[in-house]
Amino acid sequence: MSNSLTGKIAVITGGNSGIGYATAEEFLKQGAKVIITGRNTEKVEKAAKELGAEGIVADQANLSHLDSLVEKVKKAHGKIDILFVNAGVFFPTPLGQISEELYETQMNINLKGAIFTLQKFLPILNEGASVINLSSINAYTGSAGTAIYAATKAALNSFTRTAAAELASKNIRVNAVNPGLTETPIFEKVGMSDEQVEGFKASMVSNIPLKRIGTSEGVAKLVTFLASDDASYITGSEYTIDGGMTLIGA
Repeated sequence: MSNSLTGKIAVITGGNSGIGYATAEEFLKQGAKVIITGRNTEKVEKAAKELGAEGIVADQANLSHLDSLVEKVKKAHGKIDILFVNAGVFFPTPLGQISEELYETQMNINLKGAIFTLQKFLPILNEGASVINLSSINAYTGSAGTAIYAATKAALNSFTRTAAAELASKNIRVNAVNPGLTETPIFEKVGMSDEQVEGFKASMVSNIPLKRIGTSEGVAKLVTFLASDDASYITGSEYTIDGGMTLIGA
């Protein structure tokens, strides 16, 4: 396997589980030095030890946490080459039941947090750096119960295009990845039982042309490509990885 990220420094927000964890594994295999973040001290420390990565506890929605994170990374590494803005939350709620708290939590982490993560890291992004924002096909599918989550991801994709245009003069690339249904712990985090999760997945598979659920490892391969110099002419783009789900709608 070629080590396409050798010598590169990468930061992954929400890197202690799911797609973030799988991407950290792939980045490390490709030769990068990896810093993962997350809100839970125990989970971040456990994941960092398992991976052989550096772990820093930080809440993406907390600007003072972001300031501290950037300062620690700068002190340890100087500048970075890859920023994977991956941290996010999902609380499926139908219209009529959306609380202000649920709205603010998702907006603060998924959108505000993502925007300010990039802005805070800007001073220590090397020329030629790659930024990847984790979005979702929910930005486009109109799936019931996802109004706020989907709005955060649609806004994130719009932000990605503007950031790519603004940062092109610094040769900093900004792209978004839109996964479809993917095997991650996000369903358990919203309080769904194992039975509910399996039922939900089974019903969703019928809407996927490839008739299977995606994997975190598959998404990680795509993110790794976008992070590498092989993607040096790609910016302001969105990459959908959903088994064809958006071909027929959700």
